[in-house]
Amino acid sequence: MKLDPRLTRRGFIQTAATSSIALGWLGSGRPPMALAADASKPAILGGIPVHQGGWTPWPQWDQSWEPQMLKVFRSGRWFRGSDERVAEFERSYARLLGAKRCLATASGTTALIVSLHVMDVDAGDEVIVSPYTFIATYNAILNRRALPVFADTDPATMTLDPATIESRVTERTRAIMPVHIFGMPCEMEAITPLARKHKLAVIEDACQAWLAEYRGRKCGLLGDLGCFSFQESKHLPSGEGGAVISLNENLIDKCDSFHNCGRAAGSNQGNGYFTRGENYRMTQAQAVMLIQQLDKLVRETETRRASADYLSANLGQIPGIIPVRLPENCRPAWHLYPFRYEPAHFNGLSRDQFARAMAAEGVPCGGIYREQYHEGLLDEAIASRGFKRLWSADRLKAYRESFHELKGNRQVCETTVAMTQNLLLTDRAGLDDILEAIRKIQAHSAALVKAVG
Repeated sequence: MKLDPRLTRRGFIQTAATSSIALGWLGSGRPPMALAADASKPAILGGIPVHQGGWTPWPQWDQSWEPQMLKVFRSGRWFRGSDERVAEFERSYARLLGAKRCLATASGTTALIVSLHVMDVDAGDEVIVSPYTFIATYNAILNRRALPVFADTDPATMTLDPATIESRVTERTRAIMPVHIFGMPCEMEAITPLARKHKLAVIEDACQAWLAEYRGRKCGLLGDLGCFSFQESKHLPSGEGGAVISLNENLIDKCDSFHNCGRAAGSNQGNGYFTRGENYRMTQAQAVMLIQQLDKLVRETETRRASADYLSANLGQIPGIIPVRLPENCRPAWHLYPFRYEPAHFNGLSRDQFARAMAAEGVPCGGIYREQYHEGLLDEAIASRGFKRLWSADRLKAYRESFHELKGNRQVCETTVAMTQNLLLTDRAGLDDILEAIRKIQAHSAALVKAVG
């Protein structure tokens, strides 16, 4: 079955960022009837939408950035090696996060691939990872001809459940890759001791966690290497782009070599010049865009946090709406703002029906990640000649069957509703509209169920 592109994660983000009422989520495609309508009635049934003012568009452009962009374009020095703007961004981003070093890459996916290579994840190895993540996390591991082995998701936190990690460790396990999904920090004080016990590398997928903090330290600096994305939907966007950070300069030198066609870098001299490598470099233009947005990132992160705190405090008072439980002493980045939805408190109104009703009220939201391990990608990988050479038939069969053990992840996939980060950049009135829309739908949920039934 071909999926409607609006119902994919990226399609949802684009729709939410560019539409004030997200008509694509209404099903029928008809705009709400606002004339002579009853304000108390759900908009999808002909009432007036709660929120009619639109939301902050994303991504954003500031004309004051243009002189520096034109300067780099007119210079003709666009390649990483022909100017210093990429290195300037690396220094600035490392300083912002408190890292020893930063390496800019072509994307968040390539940042993950570089990190896996440097931490010696190779063909036939296994990496324990969260199943609740964007598919790029899976693909980066498969790129190394390694097996992404899934620990379960904790439904309360929506992140990797540390209690389910150790049972996945085998003699082939090389690394753990916790994912700070939606910018919500994983419980790293439970994960890193397990890694040390089994002598495993820790590679943080912080691709949605710019400036997120866990117990006073920035995400990305809690393991060996941390990876970030600057794709167009992200809080620090340059169309595409990524970064690897670390407190270990030697590891970043190795990352530098691998991402730059294997050229020697710093302490990583290899055979005097080339080692194994790929071309995963960032361009000068991307770096210039990013440098000019760092202060904006800091300001907007605080706005998102304040908005999320306000929503969580109030959503917790609505039966059937369950905010995420965060680790102690952490500060999320909130790339998406999620909560769990229980239809039983809405007269059986399904999650998708709830999302369509919310969109009609002018508040776009929806489910994000499905159980992607059931959708063919991993079946294709383990059926390939290469994977059959690397693992026994019994191991691959047991691996495939293990997907059915991920009950926590199934619950999260089936019950999560999320809103994109640009909704958190609104004012208090906009946040109150979100709360009012949910209350309105709950109050009229019986009528909604009857109307769509």
